[in-house]
Amino acid sequence: METRSNHVLVGAVTLILLAVLALFIVWLARLGGGDSREYDIFFKQAIDGINPGSPVAFSGVPAGQVKNIAFWAPDPQFVRVRISVNPDVPILEGTTASIEGIGFTGVSQIQLDGAIKGAPPIDCPESEAAAACPLGVPVIPTKTGGLGAILNSAPQLLERLSTLTERLTELLGDRNQASIAGILANTNRLTDALADRGPEMAATIAEMRDAVQQVGAAADQIGSLANTTERVVDTSVEPAMENLNEAVLAAKQSMENLDAAIADARPGVQAFSQRTVPEAGQLIQDLRRTAIALAEISERIEQGGAGSLIAPQRLPDYEPEE
Repeated sequence: METRSNHVLVGAVTLILLAVLALFIVWLARLGGGDSREYDIFFKQAIDGINPGSPVAFSGVPAGQVKNIAFWAPDPQFVRVRISVNPDVPILEGTTASIEGIGFTGVSQIQLDGAIKGAPPIDCPESEAAAACPLGVPVIPTKTGGLGAILNSAPQLLERLSTLTERLTELLGDRNQASIAGILANTNRLTDALADRGPEMAATIAEMRDAVQQVGAAADQIGSLANTTERVVDTSVEPAMENLNEAVLAAKQSMENLDAAIADARPGVQAFSQRTVPEAGQLIQDLRRTAIALAEISERIEQGGAGSLIAPQRLPDYEPEE
């Protein structure tokens, strides 16, 4: 009887100790992870090297780990990765996530960076929370980089390499090879011709050098002539301009004197034009009539002698018509 009671007591104490231990472990778990924050990341690329428990770094500093990975049912081309980060990690607006390899081991990690100073933290807004946080936790946008960028661009690189290979094959075909050979042959002939013309080209270059030197000498002479002309202008033109100014002043004084003389002679000129000029015109008309009369007298004397001046003029004889 005492043995059974001892076993019951020991069992009860053991159960109590196990329960206390379990509660302690749960408390430690809550204490260690109760303040961690969870975020979802939707990758539209291969996530090779990422597994639950993979590290999460913020600007290279360890910040948390991957909790789980699952396909996104509404759009299977996305892979949802839920991460848990420490509470002191600044997950602010502008933060992006990318996949980066760790060395050459094939293991990858999720890299967070790009937080903007002074920006609010990434959180689920009160309005449109379902669209911004479809699974109840904030979503960190992705940024293609590192291994993911290489894997995503691999098909494009292969396609471009294939296109480049095809074009090189077309370029190096038999027909184009013949054309390239002809171009190379023409180039060789041109090179030989230039080599043969080397002495003539050297002589031409020497003549051009001499011409350039002559042009430089002519330029120096033109500069000297310009300096001389400037000195001549300074020494000769300025005195001539002074003399011209004096002549202009003298001419101005002469014109003023002439204006004064005309003003003084204006009354006499008016009297001459009003009296003397009409009388002179009448005299000229009388002289003209006298000259006409003398011309007629002279013509009579020549035709009829001196008696024609006294006798009347003889009429012509009349002869009747038969």
